[in-house]
Amino acid sequence: MRQYQQFKAQYPGYVLFFRMGDFYEMFWEDAQLAAKTLGVTLTSRSRGGLGADDAIPMAGVPFHAVDGYLRKMIAAGHRVAICEQTEDAAQAKGVINREVVRLMTPGTLTDDPLLEGSADNFLAALGTGDYQG
Repeated sequence: MRQYQQFKAQYPGYVLFFRMGDFYEMFWEDAQLAAKTLGVTLTSRSRGGLGADDAIPMAGVPFHAVDGYLRKMIAAGHRVAICEQTEDAAQAKGVINREVVRLMTPGTLTDDPLLEGSADNFLAALGTGDYQG
């Protein structure tokens, strides 16, 4: 959970899709938002269930079906940070290394599977000053 909190602190304002095996999991406020937006079940990570003192709200989506869920999140106006496992779980010693590999917003979406094929998706950029690259 410390690893999740570390990435969440780095990307405030984004819903963190945190890869755990075959699922992307969301926790705390992100889980509550995802459950409402995506229509997935809100569960908890605790010994006593969702109402327990140690309950951490949790919601998840299968990684093989993530495109449909991402499309819903973006269509609802939410920003999403995708955090992937960067090492093989079978080879890992201790906590599996992870990194945020993608930031998705309604204005920067360019992935064909996530775009509505029958609608235009405009992207504009504005620069000011001289570029010194």
